[in-house]
Amino acid sequence: MVRSVRALVATATLALAAVALAPAGQADSPPGSQPYPGYTISAPALKPLVVDGQRTRVVQGVRKHAAYDIEIPRDWNGQLVMWAHGYRGNGSTLSVDVPSFGLRRTFLEHGYAWAASSYARNGYDVASGITTTYDLARYAALRLPRQPERTYVAGASMGGHVIGRSLEQYPRFYAGAMPMCGVLGDHQLFDWFLSYNLVAQDLADHPAAYPPRPDYLTADVPAIEKALGIATLTPGGPDTTNARGAQLRDVATRLTGGERPGADQAFAYWKDFPFTLYQVDNGGSLAENPGRLAQNLDTDYRPNRPARVNRTVQRVAPRDAASRTTNRLTQVPTIQGRPDVPVLSLHGLGDYYVPFDEEQIYARDVAANHQQSLLVQRAIREAGHCEFTPTEAARGFADLTRWVESRDAKGPVLRPEGDDVLKPAAVADPSYGCRFTDPAAYDDPKAYPTRSLYPRCPAG
Repeated sequence: MVRSVRALVATATLALAAVALAPAGQADSPPGSQPYPGYTISAPALKPLVVDGQRTRVVQGVRKHAAYDIEIPRDWNGQLVMWAHGYRGNGSTLSVDVPSFGLRRTFLEHGYAWAASSYARNGYDVASGITTTYDLARYAALRLPRQPERTYVAGASMGGHVIGRSLEQYPRFYAGAMPMCGVLGDHQLFDWFLSYNLVAQDLADHPAAYPPRPDYLTADVPAIEKALGIATLTPGGPDTTNARGAQLRDVATRLTGGERPGADQAFAYWKDFPFTLYQVDNGGSLAENPGRLAQNLDTDYRPNRPARVNRTVQRVAPRDAASRTTNRLTQVPTIQGRPDVPVLSLHGLGDYYVPFDEEQIYARDVAANHQQSLLVQRAIREAGHCEFTPTEAARGFADLTRWVESRDAKGPVLRPEGDDVLKPAAVADPSYGCRFTDPAAYDDPKAYPTRSLYPRCPAG
């Protein structure tokens, strides 16, 4: 079990924090700009792409303690896209991600310049992502031939948290946004990590292990998984769960978005990984220990049988309630659901790292603020973390920009189609997610390994 946990950790970490290293490039670092103490910067030169027979122009440097890349196509369309990267862990090396899912080339081939920051700090430091991305957008405008007509923001995973709060921190600075597999439910992501572990402990009749002990993964988790019959559970294999293991699966399904296609397979795929997200507090910053915000005081666990888990589960209050309730720009800030500009999001149905219910939380918040006309959400039939194809990403971005441009033109608004994420019957439909899932992904199982957990959608 521990070996499979480590494999999943490695896979998800790579998905969130892949660092693109490439030779050759143009450097431009303002004098005296250095990373914060304790950090180093890895900034290999980024090789320009060739677009329509011409090489792009790349500018790299260090600004406000963060590394950055800017890339400009020769036939620039006057618009800029900022890229917000995902969680990097608590390491001390800062580096820049180029836009993922083929979007670097998509942006450039359609005439967009793009820029990305390493952020000034690692950890789950959303505030650093917000402020350094905004500062870089303003600086990039000075390096472009003229002031951008529009600036978009796109990103993945924790980058979605950066995007959601950026739209509220700097209202209407960005013309539109495309979060992908994004943490749009802010602190409730950490409630999910906590709940999975506490419910599993309770259903396994395992002595309460909160806060987790240093040997939790090696001493507690194997006993919990054995007691629930999930130690050898695999996607597509026999159902080894006992009654209480099945209850954990059903509780997890509900907490991550409700009944939906592929839910049982997604549980089998991810069942080890949430245990690794239940970590010992190291006494450092909130960005290093976002679990301090987690709570389950008001969580209603369903189904509540055969075990009456709502009565017996350990209830935990947030250890840093002040940071959870404030609207200040903390390292792990709130998102109120006030985008003010068009947002088009993509999310995998079976993701357990940043579950699909993050979209539902955001949709409810946006609707509560009467801004639902500005939000379009798309479900993708995959169970990994951020397992999107270039076609899915490019289609989303094209639809977003067309929408924004139609609003600016004062003519008919070309609001794209999306999926209803809040209607349980729609989400539970066997064909849910088919409209925006790229069928070609099934033909490349190495690149998109979890697509096979879902039946192919009907043609057309």
